[in-house]
Amino acid sequence: MSAARFGRRRLLLSVGGAALLAGAGWATNWLVAYNRHELSNAGTLDFTRRLKIPPLLDPSPSGDGSKRYDLTLAPGRTELLPGKKTDTWGANGSYLAPTLRARRGDKVTMNVRNNLPEPTTLHWHGMHLPASTDGGPHQTINAGATWRPRWTVRQPASTLWYHPHPHGSTGSHVYRGVAGMIILDDEESDRNGLPSAYGIDDIPLVIQDKNFHDDGSLDFSETSLSDDIAAVDNMGVLGDTILVNGTYDPYFEVTTRRVRLRLLNGSNARIYQLGFPGDRSFHLVATDNGVLKRPQALTRLRLAPGERAEIVVEFKPGEEAVLHSFKPDLGIGFPDRRFVGGDDTFDIIALRAAATLKDSPPLPTQIAGAPAAIEVPGSAKKRKFTFVGIQINGKTMDMNRVDEVVAAGATEIWEIERGDGWLHAFHLHGATFNVLEVNGREPPAHMRGPKDTAFLPVTGTIKLAVRFDTLTDDKTPYMYHCHVLRHEDQGMMGQFLVVEPGEEGNVSTTLTGGSASHHAHGPQEEESPR
Repeated sequence: MSAARFGRRRLLLSVGGAALLAGAGWATNWLVAYNRHELSNAGTLDFTRRLKIPPLLDPSPSGDGSKRYDLTLAPGRTELLPGKKTDTWGANGSYLAPTLRARRGDKVTMNVRNNLPEPTTLHWHGMHLPASTDGGPHQTINAGATWRPRWTVRQPASTLWYHPHPHGSTGSHVYRGVAGMIILDDEESDRNGLPSAYGIDDIPLVIQDKNFHDDGSLDFSETSLSDDIAAVDNMGVLGDTILVNGTYDPYFEVTTRRVRLRLLNGSNARIYQLGFPGDRSFHLVATDNGVLKRPQALTRLRLAPGERAEIVVEFKPGEEAVLHSFKPDLGIGFPDRRFVGGDDTFDIIALRAAATLKDSPPLPTQIAGAPAAIEVPGSAKKRKFTFVGIQINGKTMDMNRVDEVVAAGATEIWEIERGDGWLHAFHLHGATFNVLEVNGREPPAHMRGPKDTAFLPVTGTIKLAVRFDTLTDDKTPYMYHCHVLRHEDQGMMGQFLVVEPGEEGNVSTTLTGGSASHHAHGPQEEESPR
């Protein structure tokens, strides 16, 4: 293992098991790979680097009433590891991106300049907006070009994020560092009593795992197994070094009695099981697409790639609490769980309370502004999807094929059946869903939503109640896909159109020419019909 990999790899294998496998070349290779694939940094960090807080972009409205956000994507050099420089990408900086803040009802314009050496896109993950402004693979921004999408914020307070989404290379673009949070506010969030001072008691935590070479450069290797057994390693990059907001070995100085942590799993593939040693409790107050009606007391919280959650943690003066990722509950047994991160444990960040803490309002027993549970009419359309390998319903992504057509404003039931032993996380663009069932059972309250991304059970079926927005476009699709980025890049993605009710059978399901892809070659503004 390279010296620059600060994570500690623990070797756990019984003597009897080793004896059974010894003597065969294949078995020896498998044994070496198995031992190398349990990763941990637990107990090795000193938490010596102050957490970086991404800058906040919250512009005042311009003369036409629109809030304009200027984002320049560009390569840079960043000290991610102490004393070493890494080639990275970022927005308005060398790594990661500013936090964007807006309110329900705001008219926003994004001026996105691509100074990267190759085409990319910028997807507003979790945002309800016209399909042509979604930033999916059809809204390519060529190198040197500027894209100016605009829309009206039309959803409740929530924590979203943004990241590249170019078909076939999303994983590498995100891994290099282009990602940032979006915080949406509304009238209810102004008075719900949750901590809200950005960077003081309302803290963004973008959690990512990386691998590094000895010289500090990013290691993009997707498997460390020999070719004859690489089939068991299908997740892509699983790093042994954890960064939070681009900070290695981070700590945050707590100055208030209660702190709200906005958690984002910004990793390509890793699943985290977050909590505190000693089963210290915290309260979940929001999931992907909005706040919960009531805070949920938890000791563990699983986050799949792309998922967000907001938790409130209470502190006493002078104490320290280390946010930790325990072995995640993946539903996979021996030995496969080892190769998909199921035996990995990590210290994430130390939270250090000052000797004197400013008092905080009590945690509300009910949270204002929680979206109502999605009610499903008896006549709701049902759609079924099977996830196997890198295919959905036996197909890989085709940029010119529309897989589903949905009526605007509809509420539907989507059932996703798993047909393999791989790990998948389902993400749906432009809509909100509640998780109704996992393998026929009602999930606990903290897993139900409101959500746009969900971990899929390894076997069985997850049932979702999906509420679609009223924005329509019969030529530009939204996406649904696995948010394990290697799977997405290899084609585990489908497309759907949202059209006026009654028009579902009257639109073409083949996209060609300009309707299949928009390329920004220079300054341009576009807004889809509403």
